[in-house]
Amino acid sequence: MNKLLTTMFALTVASATCAALAQDVTGKVEDGAKKTAMCVGCHGIPGYQASFPEIHKVPMISGQSASYISAALHAYKTGDRRHPTMRAIADTLTEQDIADLAAYYSQHGVVQGAAPVPAEPAKKPSERLQQLIARNADSCTKCHGANFNTPNDGTVPKLAGQHADYLYVALKSYKASTHATVGRSNAVMGLQSKPYTTGELRELSRYIAALPGELKTVPEPRLHTAK
Repeated sequence: MNKLLTTMFALTVASATCAALAQDVTGKVEDGAKKTAMCVGCHGIPGYQASFPEIHKVPMISGQSASYISAALHAYKTGDRRHPTMRAIADTLTEQDIADLAAYYSQHGVVQGAAPVPAEPAKKPSERLQQLIARNADSCTKCHGANFNTPNDGTVPKLAGQHADYLYVALKSYKASTHATVGRSNAVMGLQSKPYTTGELRELSRYIAALPGELKTVPEPRLHTAK
């Protein structure tokens, strides 16, 4: 218990430090648009798959909140997230770079006036899925919203419509928090993911991926030649 409390305290301090640094820097969309060279080769190609250390579609980040994108990049930079490619990229980014990229991708592909995603899923999950979602005292929807698209905090990601294979790999990463290449160290998500089997995590991932959401991959024109 003491070890867990110490870990959670350290995570809180680290998160607060990153948040404080991020608050000192204002991101500019137009500047972020000029800094995407290392991003578009994966995140600008619909259906693009990462091949190392695991094969899965790279996540859709256009339409994600700026504060979450910033938090995720900081987690790669500090080593709390250990994906080798993303760590290498994050290490090259300044605080201003992170703020600019976060600002850019948060509005990338967003259609003004588009109908909002319903607060509740049109079709309720099966009894089996409801039990999985609510297995922990703090269920998934407490942070990510009943529709998995309206997080209760800016550093919590939108999940609805995200690629199922990516969600599955991400959830497994929290279970393998100390793994050198796929681990993700996060006290809250570590506690949330560990009670589930890998099969149950796959079920949850497929359900969440099937929900309507705001995330998308916007094709990058410079990667496609004119016909």
